[in-house]
Amino acid sequence: MNILLILLGVLLLYGGGEGLVRGSINLARAVGLRPMVIGLTVVSFGTSSPELASTLAAALQGAPAVAFGNVVGSNIANLGLILGLTALLWPLSTTARFLRREVPLMLAASLLVLVLVPGGEISRFEGAVLLALLVLFLTFLLRAEPERKAVRAEFVREYGEHRAPLGRSLFFIVVGIVMLVLGAEALVTGAIGVARVHGISERVIGLTMVALGTSLPELASSIVAAVKKEGDIVLGNLIGSNVFNILCILGATAVVAPVEVVVTRATWVDLGVMLA
Repeated sequence: MNILLILLGVLLLYGGGEGLVRGSINLARAVGLRPMVIGLTVVSFGTSSPELASTLAAALQGAPAVAFGNVVGSNIANLGLILGLTALLWPLSTTARFLRREVPLMLAASLLVLVLVPGGEISRFEGAVLLALLVLFLTFLLRAEPERKAVRAEFVREYGEHRAPLGRSLFFIVVGIVMLVLGAEALVTGAIGVARVHGISERVIGLTMVALGTSLPELASSIVAAVKKEGDIVLGNLIGSNVFNILCILGATAVVAPVEVVVTRATWVDLGVMLA
């Protein structure tokens, strides 16, 4: 039953994330956001929504190790698994100037986690600080210089240029959120059940099973973009997703329910791999 719950949760998270991304992109276009800003914000947040839903569910169910492990494991999966796999499919190159700006910000966000962890808990105040930094990050993106025509063309090829009616976009967003909530509940419940039955630590479950399951939207969108030789879309999505995982997901979860972190040697190894 636990395995079935995990599979059901992954399917719902994938479908919910996809619906949320498509609906949100159309809304972002309606207000005139630039393609790369949409990729680094709307798309990244949409593909990170399964992590947000499952991390919140884990924290509210009293499984902080699953919640924290999910964020760390997802960031490792984004660059270790997804970026590696897409590069195997097609060597990734980019001409986007945003890489020189956003990569250092991603590294800075990762280092910030190392600063917060020794306290043994990411408090509500620290969560609020992470969310405030997210606002600064978004403001920085909105004020950045326009991307090149080649990048805009990649975005159109990946997501199309047709704007769906507003009602349909809102419908996809609402259905996507509902699927995300249900999927997160099923995935976390099943994962915790597997951990308890087989004596696996919740930390390992969060780092592996939950993290890989919630990273499926990034994996799917990155593979499609790689096959189409759209390196900017892949890199923008993964970099933005890693920043969102830390500033938005960890921050929002800590504000709702402080995230307890059991600091051990294994914890530092996990964070070291994420940073590397």
